[in-house]
Amino acid sequence: MTQLTIYPDNQPEQGVKITDFSEIASALSSINVLLEKWEAGQPLAKDASSEDVMKAYDHAIKQLNEKYNFKTIDVMGLNPDHPDKDAMRQKFLAEHTHADFEIRFFIEGSGIFYLHVDGKVYATLCEKGDLISVPANTTHWFDMGTDPYFKCIRFFTTDEGWVGNFTGSEIAKDFPDFNTLTA
Repeated sequence: MTQLTIYPDNQPEQGVKITDFSEIASALSSINVLLEKWEAGQPLAKDASSEDVMKAYDHAIKQLNEKYNFKTIDVMGLNPDHPDKDAMRQKFLAEHTHADFEIRFFIEGSGIFYLHVDGKVYATLCEKGDLISVPANTTHWFDMGTDPYFKCIRFFTTDEGWVGNFTGSEIAKDFPDFNTLTA
């Protein structure tokens, strides 16, 4: 179930959890983050290629592309048996921003976006069917857990795709991680 936990950025033990989707979307909207439910029921093989995913979700991709004119669209996903899962997790756990706004459409599994805005951390557990759009220059990090299972379609308005501008902060180490929040 999609959930949001809001923390003061200096008190990671003081989180307030929200589980009602409309309340979550409203709270995120107050920081200019869009969260919507989309249909993510296309049948895919466990080893579906990026091309298979893009073809299966062609309608959703076209709908978003008409609105935003994306330059790059890709598929990102990890399974618990991926040999580089630990290194990839560490990369995304580092607090960063993007010059481009970020849209992710979760078609399988789950992951948590931690949005660090105005003295608060918004830990947003996204699951299958969730579409999240994070504004450009929003400080954040992402955790998929120690045994990741997720697949999402990523959309970029630049040719470069994913480019992280790392802050050097170690704030992510202070907050409950994916495994803790989903236990």
